Amino acid sequence: MRIAHISDLHISSKDFVEKCGENLPRLLDSLNPELVIVTGDLTDQGFMHEYERAEEFLNEIKAEKLIVPGNHDSRNSGDTLFEDFFGTRFPVYESKDLIVLGIDSSEPDIDDGHVGRENYSKVIEIGELEKIRVVAMHHHLIPIPGTGRERNIPVDSGDFLRICTESEIHLILSGHKHIPWIWRLENSHFITAGTATTRRLKGKSTQSFNVLDIEDGRILLRELRTLDGGLIEERRLI
Repeated sequence: MRIAHISDLHISSKDFVEKCGENLPRLLDSLNPELVIVTGDLTDQGFMHEYERAEEFLNEIKAEKLIVPGNHDSRNSGDTLFEDFFGTRFPVYESKDLIVLGIDSSEPDIDDGHVGRENYSKVIEIGELEKIRVVAMHHHLIPIPGTGRERNIPVDSGDFLRICTESEIHLILSGHKHIPWIWRLENSHFITAGTATTRRLKGKSTQSFNVLDIEDGRILLRELRTLDGGLIEERRLI
């Protein structure tokens, strides 16, 4: 099974790269993923017109999608609009060998995140399944090197980190910092995707997204670096 993980589109921002918006859906379709996971910040300010354009963009991608909101999506009452356009903020995808749980880690008009104790049980429940277990959320739980002072991890990141590791969640996918990174803690991999479509880049990084191939319980993770939505380089992460 192949999964594409994209994040931080920031559609309608001044830094959105229009050629990415045109070419990225075609690149994703050429990879033929069964699922595309979008870990938030589809919009830049949570406005209606941005959600309309985000919906148009995502509709161009043929694969099934699992989408969670980011902090930018929750601005200006955007969390309500998110549900109008994309449904639940806690989506679930399940197949024979895989379970993906989406978590809304955003708070309206606040950049740092919060999962909330009332949502911990969702993770504990999937931790009991004999499948590849994945949690998808916007905010990263562990600080990322080279990104400056850490201000925006969820306020309950320590507690939620423990829930994920004790539940033996195999993959925790996130975005938010616009730079790809991976941490391993016990039996869990914490994987952050870069920004797929904007110029809001750290240092010499490029737009990028991740691709996961899962077969017979084994996971292969690649970072695909792009320019204007076209593939220029890839590297294996796991």
